Amino acid sequence: MKTKLYNLVLLLLLISGVAQAQIDKMEPPFWWSDMNLEELQIMFYGKNIGTYEVSSEDEVIINNIRKTENPNYVFVTINSSALPAGNYEFNFSKKGKRNITKTFELKQRDEDSALREGFDASDAIYLIMPDRFANGNPDNDSSAEMQEKADRSKQGGRHGGDIQGVIDHLDYLKKLGITALWSTPLLADDDAGYSYHTYAQSDVYKIDPRYGTNEDYKRLANELHQKDMKLIMDYVTNHWGSEHWMIKDLPTYDWVHQFPGYENSNYRMTTQYDPHKSARDFKYCVDGWFTGTMPDLNQSNPLVLNYLIQNAIWWIEYSGLDGFRVDTYSYNDKKGIAKWTKAIMDEYPYFNIVGEVWMHDQAQISYWQKDSPIGAIQDYNSNLPSVMDFTLHDAMTSMFHEQDASWDRGMIKAYENFVNDFLYADTDNLMVFMGNHDTGRFNEIYDGDFKKYKMAMTMIATVRGTPQIYYGDEIGMRGDKGKGDGAIRQDFPGGWEGDEQSAFNAEDRTENQMKYFDLTSKLLNFRKENEVLQFGKMLQFLPENNVYVYFRYNDKNRVMVIINNNAEEQNLDLKKYAEGIQGSTSGKEIISGKDIQLNETLSIPAQDAMLIQLQ
Repeated sequence: MKTKLYNLVLLLLLISGVAQAQIDKMEPPFWWSDMNLEELQIMFYGKNIGTYEVSSEDEVIINNIRKTENPNYVFVTINSSALPAGNYEFNFSKKGKRNITKTFELKQRDEDSALREGFDASDAIYLIMPDRFANGNPDNDSSAEMQEKADRSKQGGRHGGDIQGVIDHLDYLKKLGITALWSTPLLADDDAGYSYHTYAQSDVYKIDPRYGTNEDYKRLANELHQKDMKLIMDYVTNHWGSEHWMIKDLPTYDWVHQFPGYENSNYRMTTQYDPHKSARDFKYCVDGWFTGTMPDLNQSNPLVLNYLIQNAIWWIEYSGLDGFRVDTYSYNDKKGIAKWTKAIMDEYPYFNIVGEVWMHDQAQISYWQKDSPIGAIQDYNSNLPSVMDFTLHDAMTSMFHEQDASWDRGMIKAYENFVNDFLYADTDNLMVFMGNHDTGRFNEIYDGDFKKYKMAMTMIATVRGTPQIYYGDEIGMRGDKGKGDGAIRQDFPGGWEGDEQSAFNAEDRTENQMKYFDLTSKLLNFRKENEVLQFGKMLQFLPENNVYVYFRYNDKNRVMVIINNNAEEQNLDLKKYAEGIQGSTSGKEIISGKDIQLNETLSIPAQDAMLIQLQ
């Protein structure tokens, strides 16, 4: 009887041991052969899997096995660069317990994948919030596996926009003159509320099912490429959401920044380079959480950094990306984020990454661009190719209100912004914009004044850098940020079945929407066909009477841009601009389509803009 009881207990223990040990997740889920990245860190996750020994009988060379204080994780680093495509088995064994085998696949890499070309100054970027753009598949508005359900009546709720809705309207973007699409994040966000913005991600290897599937995202990239357009992923390195499955079972205590527990960031990014900063202020900026629901990732932990590098490369390779926009770039551990950026650019030397560096001083923004002369003072190089021109945005939110120009008001703000271009390592690789998903809507700031939009849009389309347009601005959409972020992230009219009116179709647009669309389309399509506006040099003149004049030129072509922010019509003495006109006696005004004679004077109406192709 004792023997039978012993055998029964032993059997139960063995069964229990097998049940406890299993692999629930393996990340990355697969990889590619012939990558430049020599070592691959594979994370295995499962109940007590860290108590097992790991081996491989294939030709896999295991360089390192890292186990942490959490027995549910094991990190296995292999030499993957020399392995051919195929399936490779990893064995997990423990004395007295059954072996577990997990197959890992190396896929064949696409030809010339490493040579993909990212976005640049020849592009015009369109920014969307996918939940608010178009609902192409109502069946996925809500998901049984995600907490928040669709409710279009809530300003901060999910409204049902998805990847299919974006694909359905790519021709609209093409007609507008757009060549690249930047979508705010599409990865899973399982927050109980306000999950539509998707910056609090819960699984970074999975598209949120309310947007579609990983395959749908890859299809979006393919559809864009077929139309000679590019896809830019909004990538978040600084934080995840509190619902992320790893946050709920941390691999290591220092996977996220601890105080211990939660402390909010002070948001003072200047502490990143302040030579007089206190250690406390610096820690609360960089290590503090962005919000209480967004735990701050610790990029100084090598396991975290490798995870983020590989995840970013995985999405580029899997879906065929053409660029990243990196959220809250300057909140990261600056050494860690520089390594992250360099690893991606080493893998894809012609790729492009633009970082959100929301500062209000050109020197401070420049610090974060690759090869910055400002960063070099502190022996720092972020390796980040592109940054966002927030100081130009700042000027645009006020200068068109200032018709009574003075020493520091009106169009001098635009002039002074470009004076400081000497601070940047690469002015062609700046992103210029009137607004985005976090700022006030331009057309709200200026009370729907089309003349103000015309002046601003003419500038965005003709200055150095890569223009970015926020969805809906091109049809005059408004929204008061003071009423909440949802007010500046409205549904695009016509994106949902049953909408009273659609701005996607020319025949359905209102007269006002058509006015905005036609201007934007004319400017962006002209820019797309004229290299002088993409990579040409810039010559600017001091504004007079609130009239700002500048030229873009190269060896073949010249264009003249005139912005009259004066409340009255102005007559320009063209002799003052002879250096830019270079003897041309006529030109074509692109916006109106009229022929222009460049005699002694040129009249420009009040609050207006002209774009003249010199002949």
